[in-house]
Amino acid sequence: MREVYLTTRSLKKQAIFFLIDTQGANVVGCYNSHVSGLGTPNIDRLASEGVRFDRAYTCSPVCGPARSAIFTGLYPHSNGVLGNDMAPHLDLPTLGQRFKKAGIRTGYVGKWHLDGTDYFGDGRCPDGWDPEYWFDGRNYLESLTEEERDLSRRVLNPAEVSRFGITSDFTFAHRIADRAIQFIQTHKNEDFFLVVSIDEPHHPYICPEPFVSAFETFDFPVPNYGDSLSHKPRSQQEWANYVEPALQKGEQGLQINSQILRHPRFFGCNSYSDAQVGRVLDAIRRFVPSAFVTYTSDHGDMLASHRLLGKGPAVYEEITRIPLIMSLPGYAPSDVTTCGPVSHIDLIPTWLEFFGLDVPPLLQGQSLLKQLANPAHQTNDSIFIEFNRFEVDHDGFGAFNPIRAIFDGRHKLALNLLDSDELYDLQTDPLEMHNQIEQGGNSRDRLMERLLDWMGLTRDVLRSPHWQRRSWCNFENLSSWGGPTRPRPFDPDFFPATLLYDTGRPIDRFVYDKK
Repeated sequence: MREVYLTTRSLKKQAIFFLIDTQGANVVGCYNSHVSGLGTPNIDRLASEGVRFDRAYTCSPVCGPARSAIFTGLYPHSNGVLGNDMAPHLDLPTLGQRFKKAGIRTGYVGKWHLDGTDYFGDGRCPDGWDPEYWFDGRNYLESLTEEERDLSRRVLNPAEVSRFGITSDFTFAHRIADRAIQFIQTHKNEDFFLVVSIDEPHHPYICPEPFVSAFETFDFPVPNYGDSLSHKPRSQQEWANYVEPALQKGEQGLQINSQILRHPRFFGCNSYSDAQVGRVLDAIRRFVPSAFVTYTSDHGDMLASHRLLGKGPAVYEEITRIPLIMSLPGYAPSDVTTCGPVSHIDLIPTWLEFFGLDVPPLLQGQSLLKQLANPAHQTNDSIFIEFNRFEVDHDGFGAFNPIRAIFDGRHKLALNLLDSDELYDLQTDPLEMHNQIEQGGNSRDRLMERLLDWMGLTRDVLRSPHWQRRSWCNFENLSSWGGPTRPRPFDPDFFPATLLYDTGRPIDRFVYDKK
């Protein structure tokens, strides 16, 4: 039945992709049942209607790089987005361009962050998406008065929300949901792919009542707040020193008491984002009930775990493990969980297969449709995460700090090229408090081999023997000269096959060993 579903063209192929900003799996109710009152009923309901991927990870815990992997299907080190305010390589098609070329209607509403300008974007619709629905951060700001624009960038408490008359229709999220609903109503009888990219709950956490007041006394447990960060990378210690004053001063309503965090602005906005998702989900259920719905976030927030805030040069669960929920009526089961590790890099192959399109060798992930249909199936043995820098506009938030990491469902190895390395066993140490890099043994070395192979396979721009010159590593100390040639894999719909330098002929494989 499931195979017939995917190949029957009489059925409309319609897909909606929710991309939320700064929402780790730990702040979504269906992922964190140990904490009541997270206020995400709509996401939780979607999970009950589909499949919840329990071990889903971002490719990079920074907005731009994470999004670059989602929309190009290549890791940041391959697509050129090493930090925020950078754009993917010009010759790399985005998902929208792939669907446009295939004749599929596309829409994108909300935060983009891939045009290489600033946080808000340049206000122009990139190729591949319908300009009628395009509405990025700059478009939103330009729709406001000067006074409203000022208010939109401030963290407002309940008294200020009341004084300035902040209502739902003032927010970016509400206006995104409005446009998404309009797209669904207008194109309900066509094949389409729609992205609903909600900026909230990213700072400045703007939301109306009742959400802005609902979490004033909400206690969020942070059991690893007491991490001394000894035997951890120096960059994390410097990060903690940077954010500690904010934690202690109670800025933006923050309060930390032992292992309990109060962050009413974040959690209010987190719940408000859920409400806007709910508005769009209601439209989906009404107009396109058979649509393929995917829900995820670009990355999480440390929320005082390990004494850190925000995101930056680390691969802790709080910022790398993200919600990933898929609902596909008639194909996927409902209200089930799948535990095999998956990654954002797997999304484009999944959607291409759903629409019956070829997955070119250039793409670096695997389709999740088999795992969606059969949650016991495991698509990947391991997933990979990277960090390069936070952004290019300034040198804060970790500056240049290249990290390459691998997680196999139990062990997580993080190589910090310019710092000390990390190894965690999430089965015995789920809070990632104990760095076992010096005692890792066979598990560590096996992960190291796979990580190095992945860097070569994906043509990592920073790959070199320096990654294996570690104090704990017994690998052969290779020279930085004389490595193999790694031509670009094929993508026949968008550019011709690479020509080998030595012969001028098209390549027939992706690795050529030098004699």
